[in-house]
Amino acid sequence: MKLFQRLAAVLLCLISAVISGCDQNQPPQQQSSKPAASAPVSLAIVAGSENSALEPLLQQFAREQKIGVSVKYMGSVDISLELAKGKASQFDAVWPASSLWLSLGDKQGVIKNAKSVMRSPVVFALKKSIAQKLGWDKKDVTVMEILDAVEKEHLRFAMTSATQSNSGTSAFLAFLTAFAGGPEVLTAEHLSNPQTAEKIKRFLRSVNRSSGSSGWLKDMLLKDYLYFDGMVNYEAMVIEFNRSLPPGQEPLFAIYPVDGTSIADSPFGFIAKGDAAKEAAFAKLQDYLLSPAAQDSIQAQGRRTGLVGMEAADPAKSAAFNPDWGINLSRILTPIRIPAAPVVSEALNLYQTAFRKPSLTAYVLDYSGSMAGNGVDQLRKAMRTLLDQRIAKEYLLQASPEDMTIVVPFNSMVMNSFQAQGNDPQVLGDLLAKVEALEPGGGTNMYVATAEAMKMIKSQAESGKYHASVIVMSDGMSESGLPQFNAMLQGTGLGKDVPVFTILFGDAKPEQMKALAEAMSGRMFDGRVDVVQAFREAKGYN
Repeated sequence: MKLFQRLAAVLLCLISAVISGCDQNQPPQQQSSKPAASAPVSLAIVAGSENSALEPLLQQFAREQKIGVSVKYMGSVDISLELAKGKASQFDAVWPASSLWLSLGDKQGVIKNAKSVMRSPVVFALKKSIAQKLGWDKKDVTVMEILDAVEKEHLRFAMTSATQSNSGTSAFLAFLTAFAGGPEVLTAEHLSNPQTAEKIKRFLRSVNRSSGSSGWLKDMLLKDYLYFDGMVNYEAMVIEFNRSLPPGQEPLFAIYPVDGTSIADSPFGFIAKGDAAKEAAFAKLQDYLLSPAAQDSIQAQGRRTGLVGMEAADPAKSAAFNPDWGINLSRILTPIRIPAAPVVSEALNLYQTAFRKPSLTAYVLDYSGSMAGNGVDQLRKAMRTLLDQRIAKEYLLQASPEDMTIVVPFNSMVMNSFQAQGNDPQVLGDLLAKVEALEPGGGTNMYVATAEAMKMIKSQAESGKYHASVIVMSDGMSESGLPQFNAMLQGTGLGKDVPVFTILFGDAKPEQMKALAEAMSGRMFDGRVDVVQAFREAKGYN
């Protein structure tokens, strides 16, 4: 029973991607409006970061009502874990992407008066010319038709991780249901069906780029649109994407799989701790968000509103829902039923260990003198989280039999390199022992080590079999710079297809780490406050 509870808790975190569209590009503790000193009451809200687009509404409410409002953005996984604390939570209200996270996280029954504020379906969006070529602009499309087209047309598309992002979990469960023949609800028996497993494997192994965040996925596609044909994401993210395109550039066209659709319902609920003043303030804010004026504002940003939420009441107020982009408000959507928690738990474990595209990851580890003490302790903790499969399972980070793990420790030069194939606990434990036996000392040259790691994985990365990436863990105090790194890669053919992600440790200098990640189509994470959380986020991208 305890094992299941732990799995369910982890599940919550992972499933956060199912309907949360959380954009982890946002600062970890961004606030909408700081509680005024004169405010008689204040509300601390934990929310999915996709809700950051609604900050102006919260600020307006705070000013008008003289109520302090602060927001901390988290992924759905962490929101679920926060809710598991019950009355010990530091927050007064919760606003995840999906009601799923309330049912999974609120084991102590502290959530009251949760109501849906807005909705957004998860869609398969392709460049419009491709959708037209396939005839999908004029017909209903099934999940099996999507899989066939992906394989036959060699479509390059991106999708968030099912164990780290709400949109990814959502699409994964919806497509699994379709591949299982469209049962009323997915069961454990469906998961063990070889035909269902074979189809979901084929689909997931066709994904060209993974991400831990729906918002970051959208932004990545905007930067590298030439190299991709589409993405699996929220309808709202497709609308934001198309609105951000330069004039004349081909938009994405939204496809709503007729047998595999899921919908994020964005519930806003109160965490009851016996404070009547806070509960009254919450009720005012909830009523405000559901008021006609606020709902019109939310709808104008490409989120669906209304009692049912699947059709706009007034087309004049729906300019964001452009039919030229495939956005269809009159289509009746029939979302899948979310399976029981044990089935979701098993599905996500299978995603991580059997279904997903294998990972090829090179970890570039800073063992320079400046990492001595807290920095190297954090680094070792991060690697233990990954390589100790008992710990990794708690966070749904466990390896699969086909994964490849490479470790490149460095100081002023590359110290050594180690690698392990698969998920044998003994093999990964031996690799961990080698990592933990190293001691910090000497100078810092993360660029030469990163370039070496990229060269090591080049041939396997180009095979298309893996989600390949490099994760650099350092304090960013390198003696050399980005120009030297670019020179080392010149002529190798290595580029942004192998993204570089960076994690800050110790007394970090973020400038170098941020520049390296952004130059290589990756992003930076801050491990100084919560190393495990930062590491989980980084791993969500492959």
